[in-house]
Parts: sequence; structure tokens; C-alpha cells
Amino acid sequence: MNDVITPDDLPAWVPGESTLDSAPLGWEGVRIRRWRYTALDIAVPGLSDYMVVAYKRGTTLMNRRCTGDWRNEHVAPGCVSVLTHAAQSHWRWSEDIEVVHLYLSPTSVARIAADAYDRHIRDIELHDVLRADDPVLGGIAECLEREADGDGVGSRLYADALRNQACVHILRRYANVVFREPTRSGGLSRARCRMLAEYIDENLDRAISLQELASVVQLSAFHFTRKFRAEFGRPPHAYVMDKRVERAKAQLGRRDIPLKAIAAACGFADQSHMTRIFRRALGVTPAEFRRSKIG
Repeated sequence: MNDVITPDDLPAWVPGESTLDSAPLGWEGVRIRRWRYTALDIAVPGLSDYMVVAYKRGTTLMNRRCTGDWRNEHVAPGCVSVLTHAAQSHWRWSEDIEVVHLYLSPTSVARIAADAYDRHIRDIELHDVLRADDPVLGGIAECLEREADGDGVGSRLYADALRNQACVHILRRYANVVFREPTRSGGLSRARCRMLAEYIDENLDRAISLQELASVVQLSAFHFTRKFRAEFGRPPHAYVMDKRVERAKAQLGRRDIPLKAIAAACGFADQSHMTRIFRRALGVTPAEFRRSKIG
């Protein structure tokens, strides 16, 4: 698979005027961004996230090619386009348009799919949909757009609820889900995996020992480590540290939280520990990452 780009990289490939971005709000697994575009003819590398394009203003003939032949549809306010993650695409249109991009992280979509089907997920690929008249998905994008513009009471809870609704709707209407076969060595059940993930998220602000995690699912530390690696693809310590970095990245999008407070909230021993982990994982310090997010 070719390297993918992030939503932050997208303007280098699809130049336009961004008039709204939810990134500073630190929503988890979902992001909304509003764009104004002139006529373009652009080839785009695969995107790390699943993307929904909700058309707001302007009407144009949209031409797009992903893995197959060119597809042509007239797009207008009220309709949406859907693009699976990591898929290269080529887009052409001739008129000025205003759109909203709804980005959903593969982690969030896979988690919702695992809960919905109560099975382990190997992959989720969205259908090649250039135009759909979908008031539900368009309405979710519009609600997230208004929330990003206003940031009202309970903003993160509201964004989480809309993210979950979008994921379930997409799974029902646009997704091909490939399930993972059970491990021969006897891994953890879906219920135990969910229990562990929730326990780690709820206790991420403090030290979590291997024995503590093993006791959550009533296993010895030895058997727990083997089964955890089989299901999560990495040792427990690495998974917990990745979750700390993921939470810190979300909080670093806000100017009003000091680095020391972020380190404490994410369970790092101190600010210098967070800096070391960020350098190892991302090649930048937390301060450098914050500058790149906020500008």
C-alpha cells in the first residue's frame, strides 16, 4: 500500500480556502472542515481517514476515478460523496463550490463496527460512491459544522455522539466489512477486548501495571501478555503508551492547556517523559507538534 496523507496534508494536493476547522477542539476520531474551491483537476494520494464530502453551495459536474473507470455525476447542495481510507483518487470539476469534509478515523470506525457486529474487524472499505442523496449523513455533517462554529456546552460529548451515529450509518449503507478469523492460540474475546480498552481509557491519567490489566480479565500476567499481543498487535505497555500519545495529540490542539498539565492528564511521568515519548513516536517534541497544529 502506498503511503497515505493526513487531512492536514490535503491542502497541498487540493488547494482551497478553509473557512472552518474543528481540529483545535480536540474531538476524538472525527473532524470537520469547510472549504471553498474553484475549478480543479487534481490527483490525490490515499487519505488516512475515511472522508465524506457534503456539498453546501454551488452545482457542478463532478468527475472522479478511484480504482476503476471515471465516474461522472452532477453534485449540488444536499448530496454527499464518500471515499474510503487509503484510496488514491482523481477529481475534476469546473465550477466554484463550497463543501464540508467530514473525516472519520479508521480506529473509530473499526471500534464502532466491532461493537455493532460483536466480532473482530480486519478491514472496512467504503463503496465507491460519488453522489448519494443522503439527508442523514448530510445532516450529521451540518450538525458537526455548527458545533465547530459554536463549541457549546457538552461539545465533546455531542461530537462523540454524532461521530458514532455517522459510523453506524456508514456501516449500514456504504461499507464492506471483512471480519478477522479467531486466533488459533485462543485470543481474548470481543467483550474482554472492549473491557480492557475502556479500562485503559478511563485510567490513562495514572500508571497502569501489567498485573492490574491482567486482573481485569482474570488472567495471569504471562497468559495475558500473549493473548493481548495476539488481539491488539502489540504488547500492553506499547498499546498504553500509544493511547497516551493519542490523547496528548488531541489536547495539544488547544492553546489553553499547559504542556505540564497535558503530561499529567495523559499519564506521563512528567513533561520531559512526554517529550521523550513524542520524539520517539513522532520525531517532534510536544511543543513542535502544537505549533504545527495551531500555526
